[in-house]
Parts: sequence; structure tokens; C-alpha cells
Amino acid sequence: KKMAGVPESVLKKQATQAKIAEQAKQASYEARQKKRQDKKDAIAAAEKYAAEYKAADEAAIANRRQAKAQGGFFVPAQPKVALVIRIRGTIGVSPKAKKIMQLFRLRQIHNACFVKLNESTIRMLRLIEPYVTYGYPTRSTIEKLILKRGFGKLNKQRIPIADNSVIEEGVGSVGIKCCADLIHEICTVGPNFKEANNFLWPFKLTSPRGGFSNKTKLVHFLEGGEAGNRGEEINKLVKRMI
Repeated sequence: KKMAGVPESVLKKQATQAKIAEQAKQASYEARQKKRQDKKDAIAAAEKYAAEYKAADEAAIANRRQAKAQGGFFVPAQPKVALVIRIRGTIGVSPKAKKIMQLFRLRQIHNACFVKLNESTIRMLRLIEPYVTYGYPTRSTIEKLILKRGFGKLNKQRIPIADNSVIEEGVGSVGIKCCADLIHEICTVGPNFKEANNFLWPFKLTSPRGGFSNKTKLVHFLEGGEAGNRGEEINKLVKRMI
């Protein structure tokens, strides 16, 4: 008994499906290989930066000891980056201060962002001192903020940095491919600081544990309040707000 021939359309469909399956298999294999390689690269980058940070810390200690032995003082380099946190709401803000805070992307209370320090940004920070507090974050503070509260901007959307692929998609074009690269770029204020900082969505922090004092919240930090420049003390505040 002769078997009925398989229709041409069915054969074509089977061939197409087989081709699609093969392509999907190949794409899956390539994605796995890329993920494996990316992981190796990320570990290598983290190790390289760790060695760099360690050398810098050791050099600073050596310089301090040398200066002390010679009866002088070691003056460390001026900080290059500040962390600015908005501590007042939107009511009663002068138009100029409002515009500056919009430029710094501090649109809500307890929003925080990194600012590269230069003459013009320092002048802008002085103008908005009553509404914000700022200081110089340590490497570990920058790391904690990015790892715990880090969100990236992809297609104008706020995406959690749960994976290095988010960073690579956002700023991979400028050579920032993993969390270690991003932290290093912000810490050292590298050549791509602007791209890295713009990729980071402003941090949304909570009100600090223990709260701000109502009586002194609007007074400058140097007068016992909360507003304005608090130097290294910003790290203690961030710890309470993460």
C-alpha cells in the first residue's frame, strides 16, 4: 500500500521550524559563553581595582607617617566628588534654588545624587545649602549606595541594578561593564563620570533612623543643625538612611 506524499507546505514548515530551533540553540549557547566571559572579566576588574585602592591607601598612610616623622603635616588631595541629599520638601523654595535642585535631579525629599566638585558646582551648592546637606563620601559609602539602592536609567525607565547586564546595556559603550567599573568611575571621577552619573537614577533614601531634630533641621550643620556641608560626617548620615 502506497503512503500518501507529505504536502509541500508541511515540509516547508518543518524545515523553517528546524532552522529556527537551530538558531535559538546557537543564540542560547553564545549567550551562555558571553555570560561566562563577562563574569570572568568582572572578577578580574574587581581584583584590579581592589589592588589599586589598597596601593592608594598604603601610599596615603606612608605619606602621613613621613610627614609626621619630619615634624610636618600631610595634606590629602581635595575631594573630587560630593554626595548631596535633599532634606527639605518643595514648599517655600526660592526659584533659583529650585532650578539648581532640578539640575542636580533632587526633586523629592531624601533624594541623593553624586556631584563632581568644581568651582561652579561648589557655588551652586552654596546657594541651595538651606535645603540640602552634602559631604564627601568614602569609597565604601559609594559602594553601599550603588549595591543597596542603585537603580539605572534605561530607555528613561528606572531599572534596579540587579545584574551587570543592566550596567553594560546603559553605559557599556564607554567601557563601564560591571558594578566594579561603575563604582571606580564615581570614586575616582574618571573621564566618563558624567555618563556613569547620568546612568544612575537619583537614590531614594529613607528618613534617617532616629530622625532629624525639628528644632535644628533648618540650621547649618556647623551651628548644630542638619543643613549645609558636613564633610566626612555625611557617611554616618547615609548609614542611617540606607
